[in-house]
Amino acid sequence: MNAPIHTVTNQAEPLVGYDVFAADRALAEGVERHLPEGLRTSVREELSELGRAAGSTQAQEWGVQADRNPPRLHTHDRYGYRIDEVEFHPAWHRLLAKGVGAGLTEAWAREHGHVRRAAGFLVWTQVEPGHGCPLSMTHAAVPALRTDPALAAEWEPKLTSLVYDQGLRPVAQKAGALVGMGMTEKQGGSDVRANTTRAKALAEDGTYALTGHKWFCSAPMSDAFLVLAQAPGGLTCFLVPRVLEDGTRNPFAIQRLKDKLGNRANASAEVEFAGTWARRVGEEGRGVRTIIGMVAATRLDCVTGSAALMRQAVAQAVQHTSYRSAFGGVLIEKPLMRNVLADLAVESEAATTLALRLAAAYDDGGERERAFLRIAVPVAKYWVTKRCTPLVAEALECLGGNGYVEESGMPRLLRESPLNSIWEGAGNVQALDVLRVLQREPAAFDAFLREVGLARGADHRLDAAIKALLTELADLSGMEARARRLVERMAVVLQGSLLVRFAPSYVEEAFCASRLGGDWGSTFGTLPHTLDLRAVVERARPVA
Repeated sequence: MNAPIHTVTNQAEPLVGYDVFAADRALAEGVERHLPEGLRTSVREELSELGRAAGSTQAQEWGVQADRNPPRLHTHDRYGYRIDEVEFHPAWHRLLAKGVGAGLTEAWAREHGHVRRAAGFLVWTQVEPGHGCPLSMTHAAVPALRTDPALAAEWEPKLTSLVYDQGLRPVAQKAGALVGMGMTEKQGGSDVRANTTRAKALAEDGTYALTGHKWFCSAPMSDAFLVLAQAPGGLTCFLVPRVLEDGTRNPFAIQRLKDKLGNRANASAEVEFAGTWARRVGEEGRGVRTIIGMVAATRLDCVTGSAALMRQAVAQAVQHTSYRSAFGGVLIEKPLMRNVLADLAVESEAATTLALRLAAAYDDGGERERAFLRIAVPVAKYWVTKRCTPLVAEALECLGGNGYVEESGMPRLLRESPLNSIWEGAGNVQALDVLRVLQREPAAFDAFLREVGLARGADHRLDAAIKALLTELADLSGMEARARRLVERMAVVLQGSLLVRFAPSYVEEAFCASRLGGDWGSTFGTLPHTLDLRAVVERARPVA
């Protein structure tokens, strides 16, 4: 008789059938903290509904299908007519429909809409991060469009709609619309002032014809795009619809789709404009200033999206080690593994707490909070997105060989993890942006100091770190060469101040002892052994 050699033992239970929102204590507590009491119950129920959907077997399968079936470009129809359409797997459309329906493109007009949306974005993009790109850009396009009241009146109701209306048609015929972005060109990259795309005025009504190319055009299936081009008055922002009012296709030649490391469910394209109709957004020559609101909002989504990847990686690592036994016991009970998990959990909570604080600043809208965002967003974008990749790699290692297999989902998280540090300006761009703010906008640094100062006196290591930061800023010589180090210090000080104020004592202690106190190694899993690491890990557990 054959032996039962295929009996499966000592494997973890799949992490499905749970509430992604409620299981994330740092996120749930942060939402409660930033909302008035009268909204807390309804928003908690709203986010838990989305969290249960995100944790469902169905949604997880959609994420896998969208990633494994990347978009396909169709440049022409069967008769040879140019159509420039991108075909997506049905799972992509289901994910987008759920995201739009959950209000992830609607924040600007809702009460405390940015905190609600940031939390929802953090929850839902854990299913599959690629479709978060069009959700993010559609949300972020609103402040740029508002520089032109007529354009905003036409487009904003479609962008903030809860209806995902698939297919290319004139915007007036659609119940909802998505907006993408095309700024970078092959000769310039982040240096958008080197753009060569030209804009020629067609009439006095703000309409132009564009000629040129875009090296990266995100989500090319969108209904319209915000782009930068050189007009007679200088670099200018334009809205380019895919379909014109009369139903004809606007010249928008998709040359190819990028073959990317990750973000495979989403399409990124190279496109060419040849007499492409566009509507000016803002004044000629003020394109960067016009589109900066969109850039700031998408940079915040880079922070939130990285926090989502980090949280999902930690959840998977804790789940696996809770079931897997080795060397005579369950992995999560092993002191060294517990140290690794606790270190990962602290990093994840710091990222989530910072992302929600920035979203709350958007909701406040006051002058001081706007100044705070001006410096805190590039600081957070630099640091949180940089921390994402090593965290995901370490979490993958917690699963051992199982984590290196595609079916675990960890390789997809790892491939995705570097993206947010590149999108909307890589690390050097963010660091230089912080330097510009420090040199030109004293109100922004003052707002930063006021924020971290709210925690002064609560932890001696934080106080020492603030003092060291001020000492470093007193000497501006050679600042550009050491800008990354400076921004890193600002980021951990800001995160530390938030955790000191809001996190449980054992989380705050772990962060300050390692990130601020210097008692930390160069890899995850080197927290001081005297800390309450068990409590930190239990707080990160996704399922009780």
